[in-house]
Amino acid sequence: VQLQASGGGLVQVGGSLRLSCAASGTIFRVNAMGWYRQAPGRQRELVALDTTGSSTIYAGSVKGRFTISRDYAKNTVYLQMNNLKAEDTAVYYCFGDLLTTTPYTREDYWGQGTLVTVSS
Repeated sequence: VQLQASGGGLVQVGGSLRLSCAASGTIFRVNAMGWYRQAPGRQRELVALDTTGSSTIYAGSVKGRFTISRDYAKNTVYLQMNNLKAEDTAVYYCFGDLLTTTPYTREDYWGQGTLVTVSS
């Protein structure tokens, strides 16, 4: 199983970026997908998480600016980031809570990380 993220880059304050992450492999069911981020010198933190058939949660710092969405058919999660601030600068990691068929197990999977830099 692999999570492949893309879409990071350099943007000015107030700008927008869209991150994408596709899960591939022997996936039986996606329980949840989302995004975490880690800024230099800080711990990894939750940005947004979408639980299949249930709730979506956002970090307070991004609520109203970021929107998470999913394409269930493609096992893909997106993060639309608007009105970006300098403090949004971080490496963003895609996350998946997946049930796989080979082996038949439920595990957390992480993408490779994509850097978002917001310049002032």
